[in-house]
Amino acid sequence: MTPVLMQANCPDLNLVNRGKVRDIFDLGEHLLIVTSDRISAFDVIMNEGIPNKGFVLTQISKFWFDQMQDIIPNHVISTDVADFPSETHKYRDQLEGRSMLVKKAKPLPVECIVRGYISGSGWKEYQKQGSICGIPLPAGLVESQQLPTPIFTPSTKAELGEHDENIAFDKVVELCGLEMAEAVRKATLAIYEKARNIADGKGIIIADTKFEFGLYEGELIWIDEALSPDSSRFWPKDQYQPGGAQPSFDKQFLRDYLETLDWGKKAPAPSLPEEIVRKTGEKYMEALTRLTGISL
Repeated sequence: MTPVLMQANCPDLNLVNRGKVRDIFDLGEHLLIVTSDRISAFDVIMNEGIPNKGFVLTQISKFWFDQMQDIIPNHVISTDVADFPSETHKYRDQLEGRSMLVKKAKPLPVECIVRGYISGSGWKEYQKQGSICGIPLPAGLVESQQLPTPIFTPSTKAELGEHDENIAFDKVVELCGLEMAEAVRKATLAIYEKARNIADGKGIIIADTKFEFGLYEGELIWIDEALSPDSSRFWPKDQYQPGGAQPSFDKQFLRDYLETLDWGKKAPAPSLPEEIVRKTGEKYMEALTRLTGISL
C-alpha cells in the first residue's frame, strides 16, 4: 500500500487547477494530471484520503481509454513517468502510477451522462415525474431496474462546491451546437455499450457513468477520466437484485454511510471512521482487479 497522497506538491511546476480529486499542472505543450487520494461526496471533499484511490482511478481510466480507441480518440499521451518532461522526474514518488501526461484540449461545457439502469437522482426524478431529464420512461419501473435502452442524460459542469444540474438535450445543443451535441451523444452511448459488455464478462454491471469530451486541433476527443468508480456505478453482477439499492464497487458505500449522519451535505465534511475509509478503498481496489487483473 502506497502512502495516502492528499495533494501533489510540485512547487516548481505550474499548478493551474486543484479539483475535487485531480491536480492539474501546465507543462507548456501538455498538461500533467495527478490523481490524488482525495474523495468527495455530495460535492464536498472529505478530510480523509482513500488509500490507493489515485492509483486505482488512473489505472482503470488507462484500461478503458485503451479499449475505446476504435470509437473515439482520447487525451492520453503517456502514463509512464519516464516519458514525462524531465522537470517532473524529481517528483516520481508522487507521480508513479497515478498521473497522466495529456493533450491540451478545450473541454465542452457539459457532463455526458449515460444511464443503463434506474438509480440515484434518476430514480428520484422518475418517482416524481415518470421521466429522467425530460425523457419519458415506462410506468412501473423499480429501483435499479435495467432500462429498455440506455439513455443520454447530460448535466451542467458546476464549479467546485456547487452541484451539477441535469439538462435536456436541447440545452446541450444550445451550449455546443447541434452537430457537436449529436456527436457527444453518439460517442457516449457507443462507449457505454461496449464497456457494459466488457464489464459484464468480468462480473460487473455498469449501471451508469459520465464522460467529458473536449476539442483538440478541431477534433472531438475523450478527456478527464474513463469509467472509474468515481464517475460510475459499478454493481457486482452475482448480487444484482432489482427493487432496491445495490451493493457496489464505487463511492456509493461512502454516500450511504454519510446519509446516516446528521450532516447538511455542506463543508466542512464530517470525519470518517477508519473502517469506512478502509472498506471504501477495498471496494475501489476490487473494481480495478476485476476489470484489469491489477492488484497491489
